[in-house]
Amino acid sequence: MDLGLEKKVVLVTGGTRGVGAGITKVLADLGAVPIVCGRSAVPDLAAEFVSCDVRDADAVDAMVRGIVDQHGRLDAVVNNAGGSPFALAADASPRFASKIIELNLLAPLTVARAANAVMQEQSGGGAIVNVSSVSGHRPSPGTSAYGAAKAGLDNMITSLAIEWAPQVRINSVVCGAVLTEQAHLHLGDDEGVAAVGATIPMGRLAMPADVGNAVAFLLSPLAEYITGSTLTVHGGGEKPAFLAVANAENKV
Repeated sequence: MDLGLEKKVVLVTGGTRGVGAGITKVLADLGAVPIVCGRSAVPDLAAEFVSCDVRDADAVDAMVRGIVDQHGRLDAVVNNAGGSPFALAADASPRFASKIIELNLLAPLTVARAANAVMQEQSGGGAIVNVSSVSGHRPSPGTSAYGAAKAGLDNMITSLAIEWAPQVRINSVVCGAVLTEQAHLHLGDDEGVAAVGATIPMGRLAMPADVGNAVAFLLSPLAEYITGSTLTVHGGGEKPAFLAVANAENKV
């Protein structure tokens, strides 16, 4: 399917591994020109790489200027960089929580602001998609700061969509569990991954390409009237815990 992304210049933060790499591949397969940023490049990545700490506003501004200088424009941004190790709130330091919120909430805002400044002045405007998480919409024990940051991220787009329309659209893809090379850190071995997948109505974890396809849609002209919205990609979500212990004959 032609989504109208041919030759579109797209920045993907954290696009070298995991979900970000899956998004990058989907965009490349659709004919876009993906540019990924991260701390270090990885071999065999079919995209231009730019080293950048997205928490550093000056570095982000320089990266965006460099992309525009080289390619003439910046059509879209995917704010994918983020994440959090497991740490109970009572055990984690205040600095730890600040760093998690900085990476998952403030950094996407920094990147979006730099991109918006360019997109507002170019023909055709632009589109921004934030990769968010169901952790921002349900309890997130062990990653409470991360969940709070993602909730803030999804709220933020509702304001920026109004401030930046009609030239720039901004939306979120809210992800459930995704099968990446780091899934074992939170889910355990293959048996643990399979057990978690069995709790999802679709019977499996998302693949990075599932997220990439949703991102591509929101960046495309097919979504030209969609802004300030969240698109949930979680396979139907989590079955309510009470159903596992209920003894009614007609339970699902």
